[in-house]
Amino acid sequence: MRFPRGGDIDLGIDGHGDLFAFGPTYTFDQPFLGGQASFSVLAIAGRNNASVDATLTAPAGGTISGSRSESLTAFGDVLPQFTVKWNNGTNNYMTYLMGLIPVGSYDPDRLANLGLGHGAIDVGTGYTYLNPATGLEFSIVGGLTYNFENPDTDYQNGIDGHIDWAASQFLNEQVHVGLVGYAFQQLTGDSGDGATLGDFKSRVFGVGPQVGYKFKAGDTTDGYVNLKGYYEFGAKNRAEGWNVWLTVAFSAVAPKPAE
Repeated sequence: MRFPRGGDIDLGIDGHGDLFAFGPTYTFDQPFLGGQASFSVLAIAGRNNASVDATLTAPAGGTISGSRSESLTAFGDVLPQFTVKWNNGTNNYMTYLMGLIPVGSYDPDRLANLGLGHGAIDVGTGYTYLNPATGLEFSIVGGLTYNFENPDTDYQNGIDGHIDWAASQFLNEQVHVGLVGYAFQQLTGDSGDGATLGDFKSRVFGVGPQVGYKFKAGDTTDGYVNLKGYYEFGAKNRAEGWNVWLTVAFSAVAPKPAE
């Protein structure tokens, strides 16, 4: 049976995720390459909702439509990361190496997943300017991500480049407010037997406000909470919308220098 050519396909995809990321960080006492090294392992859990609606319109005007929705509550992939940081007055530098271990809940036949279905390696470097006298802070981090092939779909995402930045002003010793943003651009095309749409390069940008608060969580523990939101725009072959991040971190109180 053949369908007459010249019709239209209207496809709508919608998704919503509530994710919780958690994990410890260990900071080494001994200097590494003249800097401070740390190792962390991040795990992800949460709920993902996805839906798709499609309508096929024939040249004569007849239509066929359908929809499908799914929800999933599960654990996601695990992300180990090694970081080295250096300090020189108001200037701070860092480099990192992060991996993605594909152990999260994933099924190629599902709409909603908490895992990517493939491994990845991300490497990058960053710079932070922090002036305690003026309370001005600016950070920027850039990196490259290499994605391994998904063995279930024979699909391999291309290498992507990403830049994250943040600028803020401390109102006092505890509170700072400012802006955050990021840019994501796929540098090489997708490949593999499953890449039937060609290179399918994607990009997206995001920008929004942030607020942070430092507090004493105990005699030997400091706490920090940060709330930031991104409005995404300029997307190509990628979803866009709003996403909000709430971060809570605890660390040991830094020892006072000997007098």
